[in-house]
Amino acid sequence: MNKPDFSKWTNDPRSTNELIRLALTEEDENAAEEPVTVLQFRASREVLEAAERLCSSAAPKERLLGTRILGQLGVPSRTFPNECFDCLARTLATESDPDVLQSIAIAFGFLEEPRCVELLIPLKDHPDSDVRYGVVHGMSKQSNPRAIQTLIGLSTDEDSVVRDWATFGLGTLTDFDSPELRDALVARLNDAYADARFEAMVGLARRKDNRVLAPLLEALTANTVFILALEAAQEIADSRLLPALMDLKKSWADDDDRFVADLDSAIAACQSQPVP
Repeated sequence: MNKPDFSKWTNDPRSTNELIRLALTEEDENAAEEPVTVLQFRASREVLEAAERLCSSAAPKERLLGTRILGQLGVPSRTFPNECFDCLARTLATESDPDVLQSIAIAFGFLEEPRCVELLIPLKDHPDSDVRYGVVHGMSKQSNPRAIQTLIGLSTDEDSVVRDWATFGLGTLTDFDSPELRDALVARLNDAYADARFEAMVGLARRKDNRVLAPLLEALTANTVFILALEAAQEIADSRLLPALMDLKKSWADDDDRFVADLDSAIAACQSQPVP
């Protein structure tokens, strides 16, 4: 497999100051992303110190840029992770702007720094759903019981996207397991938001929890079958799902859809298990 070509980002001749100016002044949102990416790839001490200065600015837009640079400083390999965490933690201590709060929380998620958990817990009930969404990202790869408890709470959030990502964090992004975590996933099996339902199925299937079987069988026999249902079937690998999967195989016989490979993987997993 060919290695990715990062030369576009690593060989950019523009100065750090010029890139920061462009990121702050470019009106087109997509165009403004390019200088940020270049800075993240450059990942030098000069970029670190420039981002730290931005985080101390009185202007929220500048603080937002600083936190975004720090969140992914060093691509593909992180640089200055401790310095990045310390600056983000200092910024968080006095921050009130929702966009910057969300960015800090997401940056903590990229850092995968356990110390972020206690810093983010006070934001779990923030009135802005984007901030709560950021908290989910910051917590989702942590196995700290306090992080798990926070995600369990956010899996019941009034905002469907927050619920969905919290359920994904609990079900897939951690291998932590407990009766309380499983019960939180079961509670999402009837969620009005389809993505949250299916993430709950995958999470329960990964933990071989048989409470997923009935809703999963219903999902596999629905008029529209989602790829996450096939993923859940492969994870739980229960032969009782085979009839529904084989019916899908017949109905998709002439289909070139990429889901066919996922269906075959689910069938193979279920065939490998004895009938209960």
